[in-house]
Amino acid sequence: MPGSTDILAGLSRIGPELEALYRDLHSHPELGHAEHRTSNRVARLLTDCGYDVRDGIGDTGVAGVLANGDGPVVLVRADMDALPIEERTGLSYASATTAPGEGGTPQPVMHACGHDVHVTCLLGAARLMAESRDAWNGTLVALFQCAEETGDGADAMVADGLTDRVPRPEVCLAQHVLPMPAGRVGTRSGPVLSAADNYRITVHGRGAHGSQPQASVDPVVIASMIVVRLQTIVSREIGMLTPAVVTVGSVHAGTNPNNVPESARMEINVRTYDEDTRAKVRAAIERIAKAECAAADTPKPPDIERFGGFPPTVNDEATTGKVARAFARHFGDRATTLDLQTASEDFSEIPKAFGVPYTYWGIGGTDPDQYARAAKNGTLDSDVPVNHSARFAPVVQPTIDTGVRAIVVAAAQWLTRAP
Repeated sequence: MPGSTDILAGLSRIGPELEALYRDLHSHPELGHAEHRTSNRVARLLTDCGYDVRDGIGDTGVAGVLANGDGPVVLVRADMDALPIEERTGLSYASATTAPGEGGTPQPVMHACGHDVHVTCLLGAARLMAESRDAWNGTLVALFQCAEETGDGADAMVADGLTDRVPRPEVCLAQHVLPMPAGRVGTRSGPVLSAADNYRITVHGRGAHGSQPQASVDPVVIASMIVVRLQTIVSREIGMLTPAVVTVGSVHAGTNPNNVPESARMEINVRTYDEDTRAKVRAAIERIAKAECAAADTPKPPDIERFGGFPPTVNDEATTGKVARAFARHFGDRATTLDLQTASEDFSEIPKAFGVPYTYWGIGGTDPDQYARAAKNGTLDSDVPVNHSARFAPVVQPTIDTGVRAIVVAAAQWLTRAP
């Protein structure tokens, strides 16, 4: 049976169209649950390729199903949404898009995380698969997810009946463009992206005049003690070989210098890579907050609320090994091991809903010469823009070709018997 090489034979022919599509998507970014233009374009292009299209999943999610005889079902996901960031790349196709922010005030919007790359690559792979049906058997599900950045897009699609609206896959696949040399692909078994949890703690004190603090229960002092004590969770309660981060990102209390306020509020972000550590850190946060409030004899215990957040992304070992070996055959020394990533993502909720294994890999998007110079000078952090930066701009090629190739090569491990 023919394999991925035959499927990819048409890539150079459709390359210019994919590049034009990418530039158009980059110029017209849309925020989560508002990806109307993007999802409409995705649906049209999938329909043109012969896919059975199901749209409006979880608001703006789209799925294209291409059945091609007996065989496994493979689901490949791309995320579509952008970020409320003003673009500063200087590109000729830079975004000038705005969207309503808080109070209706226009805010700039930018594809600062490469989701435009993801959409382009999956559409390219989907087209090549549709044009090469004699090279594979089975069913491809091309899934375009809404609202990844807000962490609720995958859940919204699942809640809207995703598992009933597309065939149950044997495996789920996804990729992300990262600030590493373009043309490179990276895989990693086990934990690859961190879980992210946000907590809001409200300390209830007793207000008083600034000149009479003895009449107060000062929530500012208590909150300060909590902030300091939280720093001991990672350094004193988590083993040094277990990665974890606890960051206090905001503290708010009072309105003027001459009053002890009634309350103080802080918000905390936590990153962990496994459920045991995740639970241990949460328990420590709750214990510390309650204990500091008890020590200060606050009028009532603190309010502790978890909000937002992402699950950990933990790649299945067998699935990842299968893809990694295929990448090594196809990409040669450009196939590498991906470093553990501190970012977070909600893709894993989709294979979890189906009860199937998954793997999630990275592709490079940085000009290789730029990356090499920065690495030589020790200036990677300052000279190579990372995801969510206003200067994040993946080079068009070989980023797009690599992303299309990676999807086809990975999916072919289930849909064909040849490399």
